[in-house]
Amino acid sequence: MKKILIGLLIASAVSSCDIDRLPYTSMDEENIVSNPDAMVTGTYAQLKAWSDPMHRLGEYAGDNMMIRGSSTDAFYEFISYARTPNNYRLQNFWDSGYKAIAQSSNVIKMFAEGQSPEMDNKIGECYYIRGMMYFYLCRAFGKPYYQSPETNLGVPIVNGTPEDVFNDLNLPDRASVKDTYAQAISDLKKAEALMTLDKGAAYASKGAAQAMLSRIYLYMSGTYKNPNAEYARLSVEYADKVINSGKYVLLGREQFMKYNTFRPEDNKETIFAVKRVASEFSGDDHYYGIGGMYSNIGGMGWGEMYSSAKYIDLLNETGRNDWRPDHYTIVDARAAFIEPTYSKDDAGKYTTVFRFIKQDVPKKAGDPVTLSYVQAPATINGNTVTCKDGDNVYTLTAVNAAQQTYKIAYADGKTYTGMIDYYISLNRAYPQFYIVKCSREGEESQLHSPVISRLGEIYLNRAEANAKLGNYGAALNDLNTIRNRSIVNGGYTSIDAASASKLIDKERQLELAYQAERSYDVFRNGDPLNRTYPGPQKQFEDILPTDFRVTYFIPQDAINSYPGKLTQNPTSN
Repeated sequence: MKKILIGLLIASAVSSCDIDRLPYTSMDEENIVSNPDAMVTGTYAQLKAWSDPMHRLGEYAGDNMMIRGSSTDAFYEFISYARTPNNYRLQNFWDSGYKAIAQSSNVIKMFAEGQSPEMDNKIGECYYIRGMMYFYLCRAFGKPYYQSPETNLGVPIVNGTPEDVFNDLNLPDRASVKDTYAQAISDLKKAEALMTLDKGAAYASKGAAQAMLSRIYLYMSGTYKNPNAEYARLSVEYADKVINSGKYVLLGREQFMKYNTFRPEDNKETIFAVKRVASEFSGDDHYYGIGGMYSNIGGMGWGEMYSSAKYIDLLNETGRNDWRPDHYTIVDARAAFIEPTYSKDDAGKYTTVFRFIKQDVPKKAGDPVTLSYVQAPATINGNTVTCKDGDNVYTLTAVNAAQQTYKIAYADGKTYTGMIDYYISLNRAYPQFYIVKCSREGEESQLHSPVISRLGEIYLNRAEANAKLGNYGAALNDLNTIRNRSIVNGGYTSIDAASASKLIDKERQLELAYQAERSYDVFRNGDPLNRTYPGPQKQFEDILPTDFRVTYFIPQDAINSYPGKLTQNPTSN
């Protein structure tokens, strides 16, 4: 009886399925063929391991978050842009992605189409997973599409275990970015055609394939300055399919503010999410998982990463979001996913402070200029507001007294703007602006099912693609659909060629924060990334979209074990 080897490129399907377990490295073909559900379920299981490093690569390299200090954990390279090929989290991302590709490819090869709608749907789900993996791998390891996709390298296209694993193991080198995207698109279009059943947001579906195609074509649509009209039109076309299907509904403002608490299957806006359940989590997972780095809830989580001052400023741009328990006012619904850790004094009272960000004087010549938070105890006496920092007492000048924002003429000769607030407890020198968008699903403290696609993104995809086509009225309608959901009467009156990129980019940052999209969004449109806010990152460094560090190195272990040539990314500009 023929054996199908699993240890090399493919993950064991029986690891998460209720079928008889066979020897660890092999599984009888007859048992596989009689259990297609086991193979498909095992393919989904790979996404659970993949989704953790996927999030860290995409989000930590952006400007929505900051960390309390440097770390010996491998993820710190994603934050610091100190790229190395010897990174176990990067290796996990690569391995899990290719295991999902291998397992989905083997299902596609084993089972014939046309047997039944149910079987076709299963095959379609595997095409979706494979196409999605190629896209996510390529955007991490390949340069942005607008930069010579014909010659820049993507990732190897390896669709399944070779027929003869002992004599046919000379696998291909990396395909071009263009060809890798073409493979992803081909798979997703095949998935779109095969899937006719909708089993809920925890499973791939026709809508999920269309949503991913809308995003991929957007990534191919060039920059605002040099758009590609063909791909922009295709992004609009696939966004139309999703939006006009009527299968998905934007949550209302109040429900949206609780988005993180809903299970994927209970959320009408979620198109596809990697489903996690509490039974999969041990205590350590609650600490080391995505949400556990952003917060500590019920004693679970490290809470070492916080919302960046840049993101907080964006949330407050239309009007102050006041998180104080006795003043709680949310202007931008996205602010509901931020929870500052206000602390009380020994008497059980909150301390009123004036919090602002100041520029520090370098300690010695050659040291970089840095920014830091100040929380100076403040006193309000009628219309007079003062604060004390060290031996200095300052009288503040109102910027917006109703929202308690003020200016301070500081001792260093500079003027800074800040706000009256309660004291937020510090981790090292940083106020803890906890992020809970990746926590609290189903009332489990750090349970989170990473969202891959949701309807809010699709409206923003269509807005950007239409703007690149010069259809500014249509772009404005979609942009305001999202903006008015989060900010009551917050819509823009107009956008044009001069303002479209700024306004749409800002809304994508606000809306898609902590969904692993931000760094890719910046670079694919040819923009630099700037993280001028407190934190251990290089605060005044512009990371250009052409910088070699925008792409991650191929993991060295993958190169060493690869049966064939596997070309590394450039190590300098």
